[in-house]
Amino acid sequence: MFVSVPATSANLGPGFDSLGLAVDLRNQVELVPSRFFAVSIKGEGENNPRLKGNNLFVSIFNEHYRRLTQKRQNFKFTFYNQIPMSRGLGSSSAVIVSAISCAHEAAGVKVSKRRILNHALVYESHPDNITPAVMGGFNAAMVEKQKVFSQQKHLPDYLKAVVVIPNKPISTAKSRTTLPKSYSKENAVFNLSHTAVTVGAFFNEDWEMLRLATQDRFHQKVRMKMLPELFAVQKMAYDNGALMSTLSGSGSTFFNMVYDQDAKMLADKFKAEFSDFEIKILGFDNDGLVVER
Repeated sequence: MFVSVPATSANLGPGFDSLGLAVDLRNQVELVPSRFFAVSIKGEGENNPRLKGNNLFVSIFNEHYRRLTQKRQNFKFTFYNQIPMSRGLGSSSAVIVSAISCAHEAAGVKVSKRRILNHALVYESHPDNITPAVMGGFNAAMVEKQKVFSQQKHLPDYLKAVVVIPNKPISTAKSRTTLPKSYSKENAVFNLSHTAVTVGAFFNEDWEMLRLATQDRFHQKVRMKMLPELFAVQKMAYDNGALMSTLSGSGSTFFNMVYDQDAKMLADKFKAEFSDFEIKILGFDNDGLVVER
């Protein structure tokens, strides 16, 4: 059995803790019953021995498997990781979602994506990453009475993401401590209005509106100061036709949306200017969580 979950980019400018989308970069888990517990990691994190001994996936999997079956069972887990860790591309959400899904599959319990999403909320209190990880596409999400309510929009093939992945992480927990404790009414209204128009632009496929709509006054500039090169990344993106250019989650990755024909040109410019950073051209993922039996 294989379970795979896509990378995500959250916030998307003004949609703090509420907007996110999925990109075509996946972590996959292979799960087989075994006489002995075993963990193997290939790709991202394979050289980090702590991940084998203190594995969030295994902890969440065991919690749900025992709840569902009332018994213990050894498994061999093989992780094929493509999502960079601690770079704002939803690697933690991918772990949470895949662990919950694997536990239900191993227990033989059918479960909806919506139920998995609500289980994931226990481990990740903000729905902006976990929602596109489960549902795919672009998502606007909110939490009400410990449940996620969301609206999803498929993204067309003629759009691409050009992601700039710095060689330094930005800790989500640390970056949150740098944010203001309160916001003025003016800035709150600014973000509310820009978030509303961002959602409308995605659903109406008015991509040219996104450059204006995705401006933010809540978190981006404060977080970008932790890695000042990101200001130059954003300027280069907009100088070269990007439809939107936003910090991915809390960073350090920067997410840029472009038309398909402009993707290589922008990626080449990034590679020439930011040689220490990893540049990827990615499609968008409309499938979200996938289980292959």
